[in-house]
Amino acid sequence: MNDRTTTTATRGSRRGRPRAGEREERRHRVIEAAFDELLEHGYDGVTMLGIARRAGASKETLYSWFGSKPGLFEAVIRDNADASAQQVHAALAGDGDPQATLTGYAIGLLSLLTSERSVALNRASMTSPDLAAILLESGRHRVGPIVEEYLARLADEGHLATDDPAAAFSLLYGLVVQDTQIRVLLGERPPSKAAIARRADEAVMRFLDLVGARE
Repeated sequence: MNDRTTTTATRGSRRGRPRAGEREERRHRVIEAAFDELLEHGYDGVTMLGIARRAGASKETLYSWFGSKPGLFEAVIRDNADASAQQVHAALAGDGDPQATLTGYAIGLLSLLTSERSVALNRASMTSPDLAAILLESGRHRVGPIVEEYLARLADEGHLATDDPAAAFSLLYGLVVQDTQIRVLLGERPPSKAAIARRADEAVMRFLDLVGARE
């Protein structure tokens, strides 16, 4: 093989399928572009062409990777859920003070549920039963068991007086979230960081009053 043939082959390989790292980077750009389009236009106003242009990709690539607009937003929801689950794992990891740990989790939960991205995804899911099912599966149903496992550990260690971690989680979730998420979805301004911190602190103290082990 002469030098010219080698050069041609090298160029051809560069023009072929992207390496795994490159593809993941391109996929990330598409996901971010989909979020930006969703925030700007709402789900009904988003088009695959608009996402492709914003991501610097071709519409054909998007259809090849995701199949359809709902398929792309399914990937957006799952990616967002992956990041959320990692944050919950990190918040509940270790052997720190239970009240401080639960308060940190509560701040993260309320911040997430009232964030611009979460609100946009929830509104998009209201237009599609399939997306709504994926959002529920990837959100509450995925993260709930992580928190329940932590609450079960607290009960085993004598910090909580409960033999039903699932019920304890539902109680904690309700005390933290209350009606805040639905009010933000309906157009009310999200709570400030200070308001979220106060709500989290009050909710966890109330939770421990109700479920905390008595000395």
